[in-house]
Amino acid sequence: MSVSYHHCCTMTLLPALLFILLCGELCCCFRKDGGFTFGADIRQYAVANDTVFVATNEMLYKLNHDLTLVQNVSQRGVLTGSNQGSQGTVFDRVSETEPWNATFRINVLLPVVKDNVLISCGVTDKGCGHCEVLELSNISNSTHNETIQAGSLSWDHGDTASVAVLITIKNPTESNTYILSAIHQSQSLKDNLCTSDSRTVNIQDADKKHAGGIFSFVDNHGTPTLGHTADVVEFVDAFQINSIIYLLSNTRLTGRKNNVRLLWLEGKFGKTDTLKSLRGVTLKITDSGGGDPKLVASSVIPGASLKVLWSGIFSADASRSNTELVVFDISPDLTGTPNRDPDFFFGSPDSTVDLNIPVTREPVAVIFRQNNMTSVLAVRHKTWIVFFIGTRDGQLIKLAVDNNYHASCPIVLYRASDDRPVHPKMLLDQVDHRHIYVALTNQLRRVPMSKCSTYRNMHECWSAQDPHCVWCGSEGSCKFEDDCKDSDWLSIPDDYQEKMVSYRVEKAPKGQITLNIWTHLTTGHRAQSIFTCAFLASRVVLCDGKDPPPQFPQCTCTLTNTTLPEEGLEVNVSIKLGKTELMEHLTLTNCSDIRGPFLCQRCIRAGCGWSNNMCSWANQGVTNDSVCQMTVSAMNFPRPEISSITPSLVSFHGRNHAVLSGHNLSDVTRVRMKGHTDCIAKEAPVWNNTGESLIFHIPGIESKGVVNVCAVLPDGTCHGSAKITYSSSPSCTNIKPSSTWMSGKRKITLTVSLLDFVEGIRHSHDLQEIPVHATSNNQNFTYDALAAGDTQTPFISSVYLKVANETLPCSNITYYPDPTFISFKHDSKGDKVHIYIQKKADKLEMTKAELLAWGVHRGQQFPCIMKDNNPHKTDIIQCDIETTPNIDFKELVLKYGDKTVTLHLPTPLSFYWIVLVLLLIIGIIVSVGLLMYRSKQKKLTAEMNQLLENLELDIRNDIRQGFVDLQTEKAELMENVGAIPFLDYKHFASKIFFPESEALMKLCIKDINQDTVKVQLDECCHSLSRLIHNQLFLTSMVHVLEEQKSFTIKNKCALASLLTVALHSDLSYLTEIMKTLLQDLMQQNSNTQPKLLLRRTESVVEKLLANWMSICLYGFLRESVGQHLFLMVSALTQQITKGPVDCVTQKALYTLSEDGLLWQAQDFSSLKLNVLFAVGSEGEVSEPLEVNSLTCDSVEQVKEKILSTFKAKFGFPYNTSLRDIHIEYEQDGHFIPLEEVDKSSEVIGEVTMLNTLKHYKVPDGATIKVLSKKTHPPLSPQGSLKDDENFSGKYFHLIDPDVDEDQKRNPERKKLKLKEVHLTKLLSTKVAVHSYVENLFRSIWAMSQSRAPHAVKYFFDFLDTQADNMKIMDPDVLHIWKTNSLPLRFWVNILKNPQFVFDMEKSSQLERCLSVIAQAFMDSFSLSETQLGKHAPTNKLLYAKDIPKFKQEVKAYYKQVREQSPINDSEFKAFLQEESKKHVNEFNEAAALRELYKFMLKYFTEIIDKLNQNGAPAELIEQVHQVKNLFDGLKSCSWS
Repeated sequence: MSVSYHHCCTMTLLPALLFILLCGELCCCFRKDGGFTFGADIRQYAVANDTVFVATNEMLYKLNHDLTLVQNVSQRGVLTGSNQGSQGTVFDRVSETEPWNATFRINVLLPVVKDNVLISCGVTDKGCGHCEVLELSNISNSTHNETIQAGSLSWDHGDTASVAVLITIKNPTESNTYILSAIHQSQSLKDNLCTSDSRTVNIQDADKKHAGGIFSFVDNHGTPTLGHTADVVEFVDAFQINSIIYLLSNTRLTGRKNNVRLLWLEGKFGKTDTLKSLRGVTLKITDSGGGDPKLVASSVIPGASLKVLWSGIFSADASRSNTELVVFDISPDLTGTPNRDPDFFFGSPDSTVDLNIPVTREPVAVIFRQNNMTSVLAVRHKTWIVFFIGTRDGQLIKLAVDNNYHASCPIVLYRASDDRPVHPKMLLDQVDHRHIYVALTNQLRRVPMSKCSTYRNMHECWSAQDPHCVWCGSEGSCKFEDDCKDSDWLSIPDDYQEKMVSYRVEKAPKGQITLNIWTHLTTGHRAQSIFTCAFLASRVVLCDGKDPPPQFPQCTCTLTNTTLPEEGLEVNVSIKLGKTELMEHLTLTNCSDIRGPFLCQRCIRAGCGWSNNMCSWANQGVTNDSVCQMTVSAMNFPRPEISSITPSLVSFHGRNHAVLSGHNLSDVTRVRMKGHTDCIAKEAPVWNNTGESLIFHIPGIESKGVVNVCAVLPDGTCHGSAKITYSSSPSCTNIKPSSTWMSGKRKITLTVSLLDFVEGIRHSHDLQEIPVHATSNNQNFTYDALAAGDTQTPFISSVYLKVANETLPCSNITYYPDPTFISFKHDSKGDKVHIYIQKKADKLEMTKAELLAWGVHRGQQFPCIMKDNNPHKTDIIQCDIETTPNIDFKELVLKYGDKTVTLHLPTPLSFYWIVLVLLLIIGIIVSVGLLMYRSKQKKLTAEMNQLLENLELDIRNDIRQGFVDLQTEKAELMENVGAIPFLDYKHFASKIFFPESEALMKLCIKDINQDTVKVQLDECCHSLSRLIHNQLFLTSMVHVLEEQKSFTIKNKCALASLLTVALHSDLSYLTEIMKTLLQDLMQQNSNTQPKLLLRRTESVVEKLLANWMSICLYGFLRESVGQHLFLMVSALTQQITKGPVDCVTQKALYTLSEDGLLWQAQDFSSLKLNVLFAVGSEGEVSEPLEVNSLTCDSVEQVKEKILSTFKAKFGFPYNTSLRDIHIEYEQDGHFIPLEEVDKSSEVIGEVTMLNTLKHYKVPDGATIKVLSKKTHPPLSPQGSLKDDENFSGKYFHLIDPDVDEDQKRNPERKKLKLKEVHLTKLLSTKVAVHSYVENLFRSIWAMSQSRAPHAVKYFFDFLDTQADNMKIMDPDVLHIWKTNSLPLRFWVNILKNPQFVFDMEKSSQLERCLSVIAQAFMDSFSLSETQLGKHAPTNKLLYAKDIPKFKQEVKAYYKQVREQSPINDSEFKAFLQEESKKHVNEFNEAAALRELYKFMLKYFTEIIDKLNQNGAPAELIEQVHQVKNLFDGLKSCSWS
């Protein structure tokens, strides 16, 4: 029989209506975020090798192991035959386009891999059983179908009280595969029309080997089945291990408690012998508290060799909410007589069986208690048993248990946002064995069985207590053991341990003190082969050197002294295993000297022992902290009691401002919360403690469930008992209306599931929070929409739910302009006045309840009742004013939201006639005047036409020339630019560090022959250097200075740069300081606007980051980017000088900046000058040098071009500066001096025009001589005019001054010039340099050998980690952080200031162009899409077509950096050390330290106070005072 099927994507060509009708459930299926969502609930699913099969009510799906859709088959068909019995009923599947009258719903799904078939059995519409055999490779091909029962006939949903599995029964000659089905006999199934041979437990053929055929019940002895005597039997699980078949069920007799039954069947000889071998036991839960234990889910524990271990989820109540995970030994006992079970029988019941004395099994261990567990899957990894537990509220929990059945801390692998339950069956991905398939209602998820990659360091990797994770030392990351390339790895030990490293301090009878260190780890061979321990203590030799060498996992140090200092001995223990180094900081104390509160806990933590209610050495007492639970606190506090917590039901995000009520709460300092899945209790501080109530924040947690709450006293003890239930997250289901007017105050109703968890509503355009006060029985919340602000342009505002400290997306609301009411009119009918209001059509969909109206007559308002018309569907709104006959309303008041609009009755028509007559009279008078004026106008017309023709010709010429320039433009930059004039590192760095302080710049650079610093001063500086190497001091000092109002941004930048210089020799420490300060800054910004982080330089760490990037990227800048930057700058310079540049305003014709565009430029032409250089005092000259110039160039511009051409041709500058040369022009054998201003200069008003080559009538090919003012003094010496403070006021060049003068002498200067005509010059300039800009940009985000610069990768990974820690899920935030830290903070500074990198001068014209390029560079990193129109800025329009392409390259760059393998700390530390060595002794660290001390001295008191607040040790405070005393004692120092 042919069965039709289709894919989700093959229906696109069908008409939309037909698609909806035929697609049905399938259209709703989609894959997202590691899961596959179906259009209906999942009934059954199964896994076969790399394939997953899923059955829903109307579809059968075939998915790849990664849950991508392969194939799906409709289960619709035609049911034919009689209504009596299964013999006359036939079900045939049909295609989607054919009529159908029945559905085949699957309850059994069994892949038979060896036969390459899939057995599916279930029920059709009339309650008849139906089975099919499908090909595994193509489930649309059916090899057999039959109307027969195999498994449950449940119709409405998948029957979880019946099971069906494949079993193997062996006889002496062969092994055969059968289907074992155990069926829950529901009363509703007994009324089916079809008959069946199926009983409680059945065995049917799974192939066609035997005479009865596939699905046959019979064998040589008849039709063997098992029956039951219990009133209710619900089957939970069945499986086979070797030849034994295990069957688990819940049974109940009327009036008795539920029994959990385990049956054993021996799979041998045939069906009859197998069922006859029935034996069973009752699984007994001893501590069910008198409840009714029931088995919920089951999983056998693999890997045990001598016994069969099994785990089950048991519930103690009918609601199955109180559940626990229990382990039993279910090894079969085959010694008893078979077929003597009290609940099940073969053949007929045995009346001699004593039902009151069942054989029982006790549990091996109760592993875990958690409410609402629904499913379990057990796997074994090495010595650990790992349980994966599903819950009714949609969680997947991982629990690792050691051989002693001690459970580690549970890990929540997945948490659904709602409360959909986990299906009782969970399966393992058979391809990679690293994922679990979890079914939740209509969704199947493939969940990773471990979170190894999320653990950032060795401590986190170990603390997770996940046996699947190892710390790979060679790669510096946490991952699966198989992913670690060598055996250099560390993992948790074979049994549960609370600490990775523990220690004990023992004292021998002879007085020697011994420190013993244990590492609780499992290691790879390579890691274990390198095991060393180093014991370090300041100023003393710690170990006597007689200890044996370290032997994993232990190392020992016998102390040289037999006593320890009273304040304790600080010891650092460095343990190395392979490439991994563990650091432990210990404080060794004389155990008998430990005093104070929490004595027992302090004693155990100090590595000592507890004996006789006092602290002693470890070898003389108990070292387990459990002994402390029996100690009594010495403090005496009233015992707190908790009455209630409001609210006690919250979402897993937590809740702010919860109220705890009770008695004796005055001394409570914290509230402690601990759930079943928490290894470490969470604590929250309290405030507003009245003794009877207090307020605290309920923190968010990873899992859902119940936590126990108690109140913590100052002695650490916790009293009282209450519970908080964590539930799902609230979500929006509807918003009505979905739009509002700009002025706000429209009533908006949100429908929210779990509304009582919501604390506030926020809109994206306004940070104002709207408080929510809801009750649990109301899911609707109505509030007044916020106003839009100043804008009148429609926009969409996102609505968010505020839940604790989380902001959850809800819906969108569209803001439109306020409704516009145009006019009104009225008429009277009887006692009513009908008002008709004309409204402009809009999209607001305003209802009549939202609009109020009053008619106004003589100051009195009369309410107008709205009629049944929809204001959003008509432009005319009607309302009636009752009992007001003969009133002529001339005014109408309308109100919506909080806005009031007043309309006035239109003026009578007679008034308009009067106005019209007056207008006609005025029109006649005007017409007469125009006729008189016309005769004069004709005389001017001819003159105006001539002027317009000239103007049009000028504009045409300008446009044509612009077009020619644009089409013929090309860059003429020489390929060989010679040696690139890079600045050396120290001058580059100093310009970056101190861009606005030349004094500090010179002070901090060590130049040749610099005076050495005095020895006494060195001592001061060395002391201060040691002090700033203390992280607590330095971070406290920075925070103190930033808190001072008098500490300006300029001071902050100076402080950051001084710290950079002072710590330049220790870049690793500088990096750690920067990371610490950044984390502090992120915490400050986390609750406000995280996207604003690092956007501006408003803190010390932001400037510190810019300096750090400059240090780390200098090599990359010079080697990879420098040449492209220099070529681009050179190309821009040549393009600018190709056209006129106004010497006064610095505007240029060829530029990228509209603000710097010289659109007023007059006509000009190019000149080639032959320049001679005077080489002696006797008139000798050099060979001529050809220089390009323009007729409009001023004399100083000609000099600049001569010197620039000289340097470009010869590779070195001319030996005389611009100010010290003057030039002469040869005319008729005589040289005429060229001056900026002379007697022949043109003067307009009081403003003088600078002389140009055109003014001197210098022709093309003219000879110019260059002379030195020192050897050839000019006749009329003239300094630079630019030295004049009022240069721009006294002189002009190409742009005429705004003065009224007779311009008849130069009419061409008054030609009309339009700025827009010359905008093409911007584009021609862009075309000329575009290839250089592209090359520059791509060199910046290039990945040499697919690797980003070390600093970029390291810092981006740091930002990724911080975002994870702060639970920032918005990828835009992370993109903005990276953009603000690298492109904005470093590259833009370089692009706009090439003089920081090269030995060059930056002109004003060049600066404007570089700003446009830098803006385009930053636009390439922007996430927003800018809509450009005709009024958009030209700098945006210039690169509008290039930005999208650049954005894609930037996204690819960020993606490559993210996917690049991480740089481990040791590798990056080596890089930083190398950078420090390259530039040793290039900076004056002593000078930087002296400047730092000035800041420290100014705020010395505040710094000391801050250190005390931060708990700084007394030694540090003393060190700070010592540094101050040293500097104060330096009387000979001059602090300038």
